[in-house]
Amino acid sequence: MLIVVLLWQMLLLAGCDYYLSEQPEKQSAQQVPEPFRNQDSHGRYDTIGKLGTHSISIPAGVIDGWARYIGDPGDFADPKIKAKYQRPPKTYDLPIESFGFLYRITDGDVYTSFRQTQQDYRRDNETLIPYGKPFPWASVSVYGQYDAAPLNFNFTVQNEFKLAKEITYFDYILQEQPLYGLTVYKANNGIDPKTGEPWKFDDNAKDIFIKKDQAGNIKTYIDCQFTHNINSCHHMFYNDDWHIRVLISYSRTYLPQWQEMESNIIKILDSWRVSPEGRLLGKQIGKA
Repeated sequence: MLIVVLLWQMLLLAGCDYYLSEQPEKQSAQQVPEPFRNQDSHGRYDTIGKLGTHSISIPAGVIDGWARYIGDPGDFADPKIKAKYQRPPKTYDLPIESFGFLYRITDGDVYTSFRQTQQDYRRDNETLIPYGKPFPWASVSVYGQYDAAPLNFNFTVQNEFKLAKEITYFDYILQEQPLYGLTVYKANNGIDPKTGEPWKFDDNAKDIFIKKDQAGNIKTYIDCQFTHNINSCHHMFYNDDWHIRVLISYSRTYLPQWQEMESNIIKILDSWRVSPEGRLLGKQIGKA
């Protein structure tokens, strides 16, 4: 009996030693100090993380929706997976998968709640859209690129041409004259084969615009179409410095300003850059 008691005590002590040796690690993991986070004039905290190659601090009230981090469950993921998921602590090194915001094309500003731009956006919705006037706001989505995939749209464009031929039975024809510095391709040379007249309405008959770099890689890809009385463009570009892909959606009226949009969006992101400790490297565009 005495031997059994002694063995039980030894096991108990061994268990305590194991618990004590492991507990500090668990405690230290739970007690990771919160990084410094910038705030706006309303006391709201910035969204932080690493976008592509740069740490950023996105002003509160700018993001349209929320920022998604690498590893976050998808919108349609199993609810059980979502319930169990625990995101790592937010730091300036936590990779951001994507986020979106609204960009005003006419002056390069961004929408921020509790700034004048909030009232401007509402006014433009009420006074421009119902009357078919050009809407000066663009929807912007930014995606961090973390794999080894090439930062170009070479495959995207070739696949677009291939699918058009296989599904809708027409070719995209290279146009002789560039437009706004962009190479232009028109579906079936701009003619609806059913009517023999210029396209008026077809989801598949997009005008495609591309811009290549000096190495011949497609870095900008824009498609514009006339659908449901809305003449819109979807504009994508890669940025090698940031290692990101950007998607912009806007009225075709503003297509001539495509280069300015790309430049201004990078300026906006640059204004949100921070040091590894969260120190701002410049004045944040869009901060309330």
